[in-house]
Amino acid sequence: MNLFDLSGKVAIVTGGNGGIGLGVARGLAGAGAAVVVAARNEAKSAAAVQELQEAGGKAIAITVDAADEDSVQALVATTVEQLGRVDILVNNAGINIRKRPEELQLEEWHQVMDVNLTSAFMCSKAVYPEMKKAGGGKILNNGSMMSLFGNPVVPAYAASKGGIVQLTRALACAWAPDNIQVNAFLPGWIDTDMTQKARKQMEGLNERVLARCPAGRWGHIDEFAGTAVFLASKASDFITGIAMPVDGGYSIQG
Repeated sequence: MNLFDLSGKVAIVTGGNGGIGLGVARGLAGAGAAVVVAARNEAKSAAAVQELQEAGGKAIAITVDAADEDSVQALVATTVEQLGRVDILVNNAGINIRKRPEELQLEEWHQVMDVNLTSAFMCSKAVYPEMKKAGGGKILNNGSMMSLFGNPVVPAYAASKGGIVQLTRALACAWAPDNIQVNAFLPGWIDTDMTQKARKQMEGLNERVLARCPAGRWGHIDEFAGTAVFLASKASDFITGIAMPVDGGYSIQG
């Protein structure tokens, strides 16, 4: 038995058209899953689907606003209509607004919380009936080092990612009897569009990351392929409620 084989499985990856989400989608498709790239930017999603298909994978794109309940319900319904089931959900959609707490507007707080945390709750709740009907499933939540550390310019982001870890634990406890495993992965400093913007906004960030990270480098989005396959496969059937750092050792460096 190949514990990592995802053939016949259907995976939804929110924000799967770029960054870490695309790295996750590559891994799941490479392991045999049919991947739904669920995001707002249709052109970017189409390009991601084309890439996955050209690599031999099965993928479709469904446009979604992960912070809108009706859109999330439509995403799941369309997935089931087109692919027949939902076995894996990756809650990856996320944004960040870098401002000190005293400068952050309430509207900006709500925007970050809705996209990063409330969307994960809504998507998980929406797929639950399908997973229960299928006899089980896997939910993966994209957390962050900011669920572990404080930072003066990401109050909403840090709160949302801390919430992701606690939501992961709550869902894991609630749905374990239904054979649904819910886990989080906590990315370290990964080279993405989001962190490239951070390097422009935060002077000296690149040097500080390289100095602290034992691996001595920034991570790459493809390093989430193996993490995703492990947490989405039978190999992790007795693992639930964890928050796994994927950070080159950044979080354990003294």
